[in-house]
Amino acid sequence: MLDRLKAFLAGQGDARDGVAAPIDRVQLATVALLVEAAQMDAEFGDTERAKIAELVENRFGLAAAEGLALLRAASDKVEQAVEVFGFTREIKNAFSPEERIEMMEMLWEVAYADGVLHDLEASLMRRLAGLLHVSDRDSGLARKRVVARLGLAT
Repeated sequence: MLDRLKAFLAGQGDARDGVAAPIDRVQLATVALLVEAAQMDAEFGDTERAKIAELVENRFGLAAAEGLALLRAASDKVEQAVEVFGFTREIKNAFSPEERIEMMEMLWEVAYADGVLHDLEASLMRRLAGLLHVSDRDSGLARKRVVARLGLAT
């Protein structure tokens, strides 16, 4: 059982032998950044977890169980990581410029999941936009779309 869990978290295994299929590295990096954004205000609650699960299920076409498994694996990766550069590099190399802007929009949704943007979250968003090669303008427009969609006052 422990070997299966280790194989799953390592992204190995095969669904035919009872072990979950490998986790896509880009998906894992994407969710890891969302988890990082959610943890910035030191309150990673059910609302933020639900928002991340919803975003990744919609973005990657995953079933609820797959989204939760990805969220757990990403949370573990974030705990082990000392920096976000590896995650952003994976996304920058795999996503088109338009997809990176969509990623920023997803990040803004997580940052605003509790209805408030904390200073540390705002700082992280600026840093991630730079690392993902998303302009300040495009990141700001993504933020405005999220604020409007959520019905928040800025």
